[in-house]
Amino acid sequence: MKNVDILDCTLRDGGRVINCAFGENAIIGIGKQLKRAGIDIIEMGFLRDGFYKESSTFFPSVHVANQYIYQICKNNSPKREQYVLFMDYGLYSTEKLEESDRTGVSGIRYGFTKKNYDESYEQIVNDIQTIKRKGYNVYFQDVNTNGYKESELVELIYMANEFEPVSFGIVDTFGSMYLDDLEKIWDIVDTHLDKNIAVDFHSHNNMQMSFALTQRLIQLTGNRRKLIIDATLNGMGKCAGNLNTELIVDFLTRKYNYDYDTDIVLDAIDGYLPPFKRRMEWGYSIPAFMAGIYKAHPNNIIYLTEKYRLNSKDMKYIISAINEETRQRYDYDNINKIYKDYCSNKIDDTYTLEVLRNLFTERKCLVLVPGRTIEQYHEKILKYIRDEKPLIICVNFIPFDLPYNYLFYANTIHWEKVSDKIDRKKCILTSNIHVDTDDVYLLNYSRLILEDSMLYDNSTMMLLNLLKILEVKEIELAGFDGLKENEQNYVDDTFPNEKKNITYFKINKEITKLIMQYRSKTAGKVKVRFITPSIYETCK
Repeated sequence: MKNVDILDCTLRDGGRVINCAFGENAIIGIGKQLKRAGIDIIEMGFLRDGFYKESSTFFPSVHVANQYIYQICKNNSPKREQYVLFMDYGLYSTEKLEESDRTGVSGIRYGFTKKNYDESYEQIVNDIQTIKRKGYNVYFQDVNTNGYKESELVELIYMANEFEPVSFGIVDTFGSMYLDDLEKIWDIVDTHLDKNIAVDFHSHNNMQMSFALTQRLIQLTGNRRKLIIDATLNGMGKCAGNLNTELIVDFLTRKYNYDYDTDIVLDAIDGYLPPFKRRMEWGYSIPAFMAGIYKAHPNNIIYLTEKYRLNSKDMKYIISAINEETRQRYDYDNINKIYKDYCSNKIDDTYTLEVLRNLFTERKCLVLVPGRTIEQYHEKILKYIRDEKPLIICVNFIPFDLPYNYLFYANTIHWEKVSDKIDRKKCILTSNIHVDTDDVYLLNYSRLILEDSMLYDNSTMMLLNLLKILEVKEIELAGFDGLKENEQNYVDDTFPNEKKNITYFKINKEITKLIMQYRSKTAGKVKVRFITPSIYETCK
């Protein structure tokens, strides 16, 4: 007996990684291939107020989604498969929901968090009643099932029993479940959930556990109740992504003799996903793994990784400092505050500054930044060094074939790569670095950052602030090139060459503004020039 259905949510949960902007051709094409492959339930996208853009899977109404379904079915009603939409609590008014005519969307997956349940129980009940009254099947999706205590989960199950939904969700929102977590939740759900209600398992692959958890759940279920498995083509989804549709299709076909067509699923992946895969990455990664460990929204980890290049120790401290409820969402202002507090590490650097002032004052300084132009203009830089004999200080890297006097590090990741290989007496560090800081010049991080900028911790700008404090009169910059799309921007290949939370255009614009402000504030006191070409040279 076939007791497992596959629900493909590529066009919904998979779409989150591209803001659901699939385009009409892909929406219809993917839908057709899933239908041909025999997928049981096809989730077309989200119902959202105020989000709709043409050719996306954020839908303003069931009617708009149905127009795609009619094209997928060639203007015929669905046959074996069913079509559903996802409605998040508070993001769509159920009063706007049309009456179902059962020729397209037949079900609504209704999602809500524990916080929603605790604070807005009556509204959730009203929404579910309205969805049923208007003729749709309800699929009960409680976000982060692992976050409920046993008594709370039992209470939630009894509520579900009253409404007789098609399914009750076990949702591994943060990809943090191991087999024993799943087994514990399954025991509770199977014991208390009405036997006529299916269990819907939705997993994320942060810990590489989605496929294993799914196989175990199929074993646990046996033939005792209906099971719905959520999956996406190629595991498409934000951060670590989801269970792969092709894996569960192949598994059920080969191990349980189900009649899905794996080849058509693979054709769907080859035919429609490459353009999205080139634009955005998904799948297992260290940030995804850490989001699973800390049960944190992946955007928190991605933001910390990309903006601050933190090591795992620092990441653990900062994520742990966010209260458990807040870390399940993302609040970049809150993260920035915690990061700044962590990095301040107030130290008495009065003596260090005095020593450095004696070394730097009245000296010309050449600042080497790891842009590609320090290779392209190597001879010009060497000539400047021979002619002017400046004090040379490098930012977050060691040049391969250029001399230097000091190394400035304001980033833990870059520092850890070299800390055991260099003369510590040549190293100037900021106090946000917490490892291997013996025998270096250590300065207050908070003294050097630019508080009112989104790039307040840019290492080169922090060094320029230090040189101003040290009363340096002339500064030449080499390798401070600016960022270009689709190019390797750094002489050190270990530097990140992509930014996901901010565009290169915005970075270049902000640095240009900061250089202008620096020149304005130091007018008549400090001369700042570029000896290699730079996008920021327009600041003259």
